[in-house]
Amino acid sequence: MAVEIFTPSTYETAVPYELFAELRRESPVCWIPEPAAGPWRAGPGYWAVFRHADVKHVLRTPEDFSSHLGATQIRDPDTPADLAFVQVQMLNMDPPGHSRLRRIVAAAFTPRVVRALERTIAARAAALFAEGECDFVEVAADLPVWTLAHVMGVPARDKGLLYDWASRVIGYQDADYAELSTADVASLTPMGRLAVAARPELAPGVNPRSRAALADMFAYAHALAERPLDGESVMSAMRKGGLTGAEFENMFFLFAVAGNETLRNGIPGGLLTLLQHPAELARLRADPSLLDRAIEEMLRFWPPVMHFRRTATRDLTLAGQPIRAGDKVVVYHASANRDPAVFPDPDRFDIARPAGEHVSFGFGPHFCLGAHLARAQFRSVFTELLAWDVELAGPPRRLTSNFQNGLKHLPVRLRRR
Repeated sequence: MAVEIFTPSTYETAVPYELFAELRRESPVCWIPEPAAGPWRAGPGYWAVFRHADVKHVLRTPEDFSSHLGATQIRDPDTPADLAFVQVQMLNMDPPGHSRLRRIVAAAFTPRVVRALERTIAARAAALFAEGECDFVEVAADLPVWTLAHVMGVPARDKGLLYDWASRVIGYQDADYAELSTADVASLTPMGRLAVAARPELAPGVNPRSRAALADMFAYAHALAERPLDGESVMSAMRKGGLTGAEFENMFFLFAVAGNETLRNGIPGGLLTLLQHPAELARLRADPSLLDRAIEEMLRFWPPVMHFRRTATRDLTLAGQPIRAGDKVVVYHASANRDPAVFPDPDRFDIARPAGEHVSFGFGPHFCLGAHLARAQFRSVFTELLAWDVELAGPPRRLTSNFQNGLKHLPVRLRRR
């Protein structure tokens, strides 16, 4: 039993791609136990899915593999009340309820809206970098946080709250993940300072995605909703969409955290991948027209999210493996993206690889709503970086997480070419 697939410490040094490859060949749907770790209690275990075709099958058949029954994280919510609360989040719903919520906010993420934002995003990206050494994780995090604040109507002074909330949610398995500093609190709007004052003190082991753990974020969301808002912001769409209170809070959570963490992981991961493959970086500098393909290859090679969970709705068989109703089924995007049945020589980083079937944005009804916006931010950052010489200035440090494929630190030295 490949328990290390579940263990967060496995990912402190690298994603276990060799183990994924072995399991794809020998046990493409296999049972993974969930042992207790630190303050976290043991879980019942789950079926892990490693092949590309099987991952896509699970993601496109919500009638068999539900996002709603147990939500989409491996760890079960702590109480029935916590489960009921997260079940009204769009990420944790199945059609037709999921489709209704998606339609409400989709207008804020259309290609037309993203195109209108691209010049502003590019200008912001161009201002990120300066000569000398920096932690690229911190520098690059500014763009998705700023973009989300802009799209959601969050005042610029409060954008650090988005960073803080995402850190608390995605870094909960990492003992030294940072939170908002006292100095940052002083610069917040009065609305932001009131939200920070509402931050709960959590007992060890409390699920950081529970409603109680995020009381400050929801207090801020309701205060923001009282402000006059114009245009096509996500907040405007939510206010006009007739959401219930729980739907509104969960939608705010989804965009404030999920829309932040993926780029905060993916952009530094993309740069590190290029630095570790200098011939491909030189190739991209020589032919910038390859950038769009290179971005897709970065996303394939360094998927920001490594897995998502579903729950079997009935007794069924997947890849010859009997699965019972109610069992957890976890699809591994990181494994699917290295499946040689779909990607020839999958462990080779090739910026000219035809843009194809990576599942880093998901698949099926839950395909990432913000994919256009994510690609625009990738494009802006790496277009600017091609004007700089970049080299590692110290060892990268990975996030301890079995869910997010992230870096805590990426020290680099920048010099304009």
